[in-house]
Amino acid sequence: MAQKGILIVVSGFSGAGKGTLMKKLLSTYDEYVLSVSMTTRAPREGEKEGVEYFFTDRDNFEKAIENNGLIEYAEYCGNYYGTPRRYVEEQLDAGRNVILEIEIQGALKVKQRFPETLLLFVTPPNAAELEKRLKYRGTEDEETIARRLARAYEEAEGIEAYDYIVVNDNLEECVRELHCLVNASRRAPVRKTEFINNIRDELKSFAKGEC
Repeated sequence: MAQKGILIVVSGFSGAGKGTLMKKLLSTYDEYVLSVSMTTRAPREGEKEGVEYFFTDRDNFEKAIENNGLIEYAEYCGNYYGTPRRYVEEQLDAGRNVILEIEIQGALKVKQRFPETLLLFVTPPNAAELEKRLKYRGTEDEETIARRLARAYEEAEGIEAYDYIVVNDNLEECVRELHCLVNASRRAPVRKTEFINNIRDELKSFAKGEC
């Protein structure tokens, strides 16, 4: 039986380069899958239904909430974002590491419900670089960029809840570092409960003097 996959939450400031980092990770290593989130925001240029997001309206999103069809959800900058439950559970059972690219509110909800979740926070090296990346993206007006920067300040207060910080300065190095962190986290006791229980059972005979 394949070892169950790790549920990984990747968060970070808007403009930190999470999307680019995830695409590079998935193209470099084949043991990862990216969970496709559902959102009520409008598609950006080049985004496809079922690839970047499942795009829907508020009524359908709220029906999914009522039917317990989401692992987590949150409202961010006036739009809903959420993680469909069934896809994630199927991938984990198949031994794949499932990445949820979600914001901090959703990340903490997932960690509360699934304590073995690995939380990674992606950030640029400094705030000036964050502002530069948001402006270079060219998808939002100055008012929206200002809101995202203000939101980043609020999010910075929650970084300590994450397991690791990943500084996205050099893409290639960042991908290797993230992969190493995931591999190391597989050895954490919270993710090796079956192994721990087995070796404890085997050691019982020594405790009873049956050697």
